Amino acid sequence: MRNIVADDAANREEWDGFIKSHEEANFLQSWDFYEFHESRGKKITRRLFKEDDKIVAAYAGVVETAKRGTYMAIAGGPIMDFKDKSLVKIVFDDIKMMGQKASCAFVRVRPQLPLSDKSLKLMKELGLKKAPMYLSVEYAGVLDLRKSEEEILAGASQGFRRKLRKAKKAEITVETSTDPKIVKTFYELEVKHAKRQGFVAFSESFLTKQFEAFAQNDEVIMYTAKKDGEILAQNFMIFYGPEASYHYGVSSDLGTKYSAAPLLHMEAMREARKRGIIRYNLWGIVGLEEKSHRFYGVSEFKRSFGCEELKYTPAHDLVLKPAKYQLTKLVESTRKRIRHV
Repeated sequence: MRNIVADDAANREEWDGFIKSHEEANFLQSWDFYEFHESRGKKITRRLFKEDDKIVAAYAGVVETAKRGTYMAIAGGPIMDFKDKSLVKIVFDDIKMMGQKASCAFVRVRPQLPLSDKSLKLMKELGLKKAPMYLSVEYAGVLDLRKSEEEILAGASQGFRRKLRKAKKAEITVETSTDPKIVKTFYELEVKHAKRQGFVAFSESFLTKQFEAFAQNDEVIMYTAKKDGEILAQNFMIFYGPEASYHYGVSSDLGTKYSAAPLLHMEAMREARKRGIIRYNLWGIVGLEEKSHRFYGVSEFKRSFGCEELKYTPAHDLVLKPAKYQLTKLVESTRKRIRHV
């Protein structure tokens, strides 16, 4: 019988030290991401598992409340060796217990496991059901930063390299900031961007609280492209552990005209390398065949970087209250169909 002890995490350094030691991890399981959730009045849980005083697993979750049923979301976790079947069972038993403790109808988990027949079989063996809605990105474009800048550019499309040359010729400048006050300009540009592209903008408070949480420990930078003093585009970048994450990005009509965005990404990649980061995650893309999808255009832009395509095991639900879960499943399935996501 293994002597694995589970407890609530109380030490940021201990938590992040373990999470960052895993190459597959990113900010979704970082300490500061859950500081952000707490700042919004959300109930969170952070659980550590130790065997002989050595950390062997961890997961963080946030409790989301909805009329159709309260649930816990565990995005990008748990972090552990999924080949260790007895450890996996112990962790998921704990997830079930914590979900019940929080009076959840279900717990939604989207692990950092690449999609495979084995990963889907594991979810089924654990008694989880495929979720009707995604939890964080399940299909991402990723660049290997162990490659040099020259190698990455050689792998990018001609169109991408042409856009970079165009931006440089236009004498576009790039500024960086770690001051949360910069979020105000990002939000103002986002509102215009959202209206143009037909999506709902995040609130200024939501964006500012995130930036503040990550800024406390030098894990976030806002990149701003300007021409003649006018803001063309901005990228909200998170640097955590082995990964640099393109969290949010916005641009103006003029920014699109001058192809400012690629310049911001190249600057962020340089910063990531300085920090010893090995992976640049461009986040969500859709399949080449999904030409009617609303994210098809931005996916083509991300593919122009020459990125590798990574499919995570999709979100799965651990059902705790079957009746309430059925209502959630009906509502989310309908919403997904209407929104084409």
